[in-house]
Amino acid sequence: MSSHVYHTSRPDSWVHPRSYTDASLRRRKYGRVRPMEEPPGFWARLMGFR
Repeated sequence: MSSHVYHTSRPDSWVHPRSYTDASLRRRKYGRVRPMEEPPGFWARLMGFR
């Protein structure tokens, strides 16, 4: 029996997760965390839009 291991493709990304990144470095790269839905602005609230 052979002990040779044969790989056909690279492993999935969930097998090798990304390395830890400091929160301040993430903020510098991507900016502040923003909500999924933006709250209505001042003028939208003033005019009654949602």
